[in-house]
Amino acid sequence: MTMNTKTIHLSAIVLSVAALAACSGPQVRYGDAKAVETVNANYGSTDLQMIAEAMTRSLLQSKAISGSKDAPIVTLADVKNKTSEYIDTRVITDKIRTQLMKSGQVRFAVSVSEMQNQTEELKRQNQSGLYKNSTIAKTGNMQGAQYRIEGSIASIVKNTKDVKDVYYVFNLNLINNESGLLEWADEKEIRKTATR
Repeated sequence: MTMNTKTIHLSAIVLSVAALAACSGPQVRYGDAKAVETVNANYGSTDLQMIAEAMTRSLLQSKAISGSKDAPIVTLADVKNKTSEYIDTRVITDKIRTQLMKSGQVRFAVSVSEMQNQTEELKRQNQSGLYKNSTIAKTGNMQGAQYRIEGSIASIVKNTKDVKDVYYVFNLNLINNESGLLEWADEKEIRKTATR
């Protein structure tokens, strides 16, 4: 075999291996995070975005929020999942909180689920002896929330041999912590149908 023939054989082998490697792995590409997702009838990213945007817009237009001269302090409880499928409701909660924070119309106090971390941080600063006294966050200065936001997502699923129909309803409520009055409530409905 001549040197040119060896080079050609070696080049062919390298190209074959590269082609096989390219074909064997998953093909990954970026997509538009805001694009409508229609993979199946289950809860998905489009539903998350529609719920968060609709609820945030409605809440910010409520009299309790838009009529306040100062940005009211609120807490946001984790959204409750009342569906039969697994839904990471913390993602819904975080998306709504982020959009509300970006508006600048509300401020957030720590929620019940976050309170443990807050009290541990205050104890660490006040009891460890590691911090300069003038920089320690003092206990007894946390601000109470005027309102709390609570929400839930529920679904009704209907199946036939050829069709799966899922109806989702998301509810969000704003409650005045002092009076116990429901100051605002809204819901977002989503219906998804998949044919087999």
